[in-house]
Amino acid sequence: MTAVAHTIRMHAADNVAIVGNDGGLDAGTTLINDPGAGLVLRDRVPQGHKVALVDIPAGAPVLRYGVPIGQALKHIEAGCWVHERLLQMPDARGLVDLPMATATPVPQPPLTGHTFEGFRNADGSVGTRNILAITQTVQCVAGVVDFAVQRIRSELLPRYPQVDGVVSLAHGYGCGVAIDAPDAVVPIRTLRNISLNPNFGGEVMVVSLGCEKLQPERLLPPGSLRSFQIRDDRAAAEASLDVTCLQDDAHIGFMSMVDSIVRQADVHLQRLNARRRTTVPASELVVGVQCGGSDAFSGVTANPAVGFCTDLLVRAGASVLFSETTEVRDGIAQLTARAATTEVAQALVREVAWYDAYLQRGGADRSANTTPGNKAGGLSNIVEKAMGSIVKSGSAPISAVLAPGEKLRSKGLVYNATPASDFICGTLQLAAGMNLHVFTTGRGTPYGLAEVPVVKVATRTDLARRWHDLMDLNAGTIADGTQTIEQVGWQLFHLLLDMASGRQRTWAERWKLHNALVLFNPAPVT
Repeated sequence: MTAVAHTIRMHAADNVAIVGNDGGLDAGTTLINDPGAGLVLRDRVPQGHKVALVDIPAGAPVLRYGVPIGQALKHIEAGCWVHERLLQMPDARGLVDLPMATATPVPQPPLTGHTFEGFRNADGSVGTRNILAITQTVQCVAGVVDFAVQRIRSELLPRYPQVDGVVSLAHGYGCGVAIDAPDAVVPIRTLRNISLNPNFGGEVMVVSLGCEKLQPERLLPPGSLRSFQIRDDRAAAEASLDVTCLQDDAHIGFMSMVDSIVRQADVHLQRLNARRRTTVPASELVVGVQCGGSDAFSGVTANPAVGFCTDLLVRAGASVLFSETTEVRDGIAQLTARAATTEVAQALVREVAWYDAYLQRGGADRSANTTPGNKAGGLSNIVEKAMGSIVKSGSAPISAVLAPGEKLRSKGLVYNATPASDFICGTLQLAAGMNLHVFTTGRGTPYGLAEVPVVKVATRTDLARRWHDLMDLNAGTIADGTQTIEQVGWQLFHLLLDMASGRQRTWAERWKLHNALVLFNPAPVT
């Protein structure tokens, strides 16, 4: 029997609490902390899973975060383990009669005086890294580009110490697709805007096969590079698109193609190497927040700490992107109420409605989001998961909404509509202009991106201990009682400034753990 039983209730109205102890609690354990002090467990309850604090009649709501996460399918006695097999998930909230921009936020003073060392771009954006990115129009060229990148890293990069690296923007799109279908705009603008991410310094380099549907001029049409046109003494004319086409007659053999890519890379590396970090205000950060491998502690520790940090960033004038449509769907009323304007609230409804229809076309619904790992970590269904996920957005008004693949053009808290898939969400946040990424996890994931630093936050101390060289910050101290949400939020804020400045490197950067870019393509494949 565990000596000290530790349970956590999120809201005064909740009739369940989660078990905080490593390894869970055995049947027969007496709870000692309120609420539920003196209650004896009838079942063994794993860590992160729910215990009934009172008798819950059949058909009655099970409350966590103060909201019904389901109805009891049978009578549940106090002290019993409450798991997903005992719950009927509520229907999704309708998208009519929602509160539209009704919340009155408590005014927060600006947060001034915080800076980081970043790379200022010609368009005014700021990079946290100085990277050469090689854009590709089609998957066919990926192998050749990878071969060339190996040469660039071994032969060229040692000569350019101010350049952080070279990345191949490989993807599975470009041909064999219905490129004129209405939804094809999503993957095309995603690729276009990733190419213009602040961490790439405006040095756009493209490798094309030649016969693909997604021609370079369609991917990056005239005018798309205009914001990067002024570069030192260059004329204020449209920057030309640098394209290496593998099917050009000039290429005789494989090495001719590789040599051409390496030769062009050298031109871009010379310009990137001339750049230096300068002191810029924290308002130049564009931080994407995301969670993956979530557990019941995500909404208790890491995500609330990220939400506190989100509010700090917004007060500092920065931009924060929160996403994952299926993970905010059940909190849509909270979001529309927090919208800064009615127009923003309507845009939220538009994106959620579009995704509802998308799932319906595929014969799925929002419940498909919850994974076996989520359930093993104590999350019974998507409603419970959503309540813990949405707190990453903090409490600031939502200032804008971005459709999938769109580029950020405003400051503040922004809803970036994406699927909840880790890889697709990260890819779309890169397209929006993210220059720093925060990723919370309870079950654990080695997720990372080559294009941007990914700061990983553990929800539990046990995970942070076991994955000590993969997690960048431990928010489990909140559940342990050794730190508050506010303390961890401030710790994350200062860590982000250090990571953005290059004073620290994430574990994913140090190990070079980089997940592939995965495009969201709702259009047909031919």
